[in-house]
Amino acid sequence: MVTGALAVVIAIPILWFAYNKWYVEPRTQEAYDLMFKAEQYFAMDSFDLALNGRGDITGFVQIIDEYGSTQAGNLACYYAGICCLRLGRFEDAINYLEDFSSSDVIVSSMALGAIGDAYRELGDSENAVQYYERAVRRRPNNFTAPLFLKKAGLTYEEDLQNFEKAISLYSEIEREYPLSREGQEITKFLYRARAKAGLSDD
Repeated sequence: MVTGALAVVIAIPILWFAYNKWYVEPRTQEAYDLMFKAEQYFAMDSFDLALNGRGDITGFVQIIDEYGSTQAGNLACYYAGICCLRLGRFEDAINYLEDFSSSDVIVSSMALGAIGDAYRELGDSENAVQYYERAVRRRPNNFTAPLFLKKAGLTYEEDLQNFEKAISLYSEIEREYPLSREGQEITKFLYRARAKAGLSDD
């Protein structure tokens, strides 16, 4: 029994290595190769073609269906979500983006922020600000944090009429990210939100 158990323990990592080496890695590379043209059309804003493909062009949806368990399939979920967002298919965008995961600082935050955009387009501002703030807090950086702080602030100000919260978020941009593009123009948004809240600028 001890010998049998030891053989199983040894066999498991060997089988796992073989599975990844001879099955997962080739399928991942195959998916990346097929996705190349779709990525090119995505870069040209041809979102329907990138999403659904045509003829010899494999779209992101097909990549997800056939290679969903690979890293390429995971990345295709991000692309598909952004395509759907741009095409006005907001619920589909949310579904694809929620299936996407990444350890990349920028891309993971952009995915959460894009879900926020989709919810706002659907008129669900409460969920929108939750995702914008998740995008900010996930991994704060000088690119995505001020971008989604501003989007959250605008949603609080314009949709939810929560001027105090908008002021707080705008002030965070002014304080923490003054050199960002959002930081360089945030003063006028602060003035506007403070005026709506009935606060003096003195």
